[in-house]
Amino acid sequence: MVASKTAAEDIVQEAFLSIWRSKVRYQRERGSVRTWVLGIVHHRTIDALRRNLVHERRRASAEGIEERHEAPELTDVEAVRREEAREVRAALETLPGEQSRVIELAYFGGFTHTQIAEMLEMPVGTVKGRMRLGLEKMRRELTGEVA
Repeated sequence: MVASKTAAEDIVQEAFLSIWRSKVRYQRERGSVRTWVLGIVHHRTIDALRRNLVHERRRASAEGIEERHEAPELTDVEAVRREEAREVRAALETLPGEQSRVIELAYFGGFTHTQIAEMLEMPVGTVKGRMRLGLEKMRRELTGEVA
């Protein structure tokens, strides 16, 4: 998931420390130890990816980022990925501003519901509601479903 052996090792070490510190939280009736451990590692990985994404965005200016990452030749896979990205951006633009804002902060900024609520000075429930409504509208838009 992280495409780097060093990063993966760091994540696993963080996960094992977390497991060691919170071993009393394991509940047998909720699943196996393996599932619990894999869940913790998965969540640590997602956290690391979000952290890296936020740091990369801060380092890279909005202007010129595509030039640095653009492949000299457009492969079929890259062409499909870019087309999907355009479709998602177009669907996002159809949303009301308050819904698109919380989705952008969560998915592109890597922020949690709580962080978004603090930044936008609104209740967490409002953030979750706007996100749910926005994602549902985007799903309908992207699949061509009629409301």
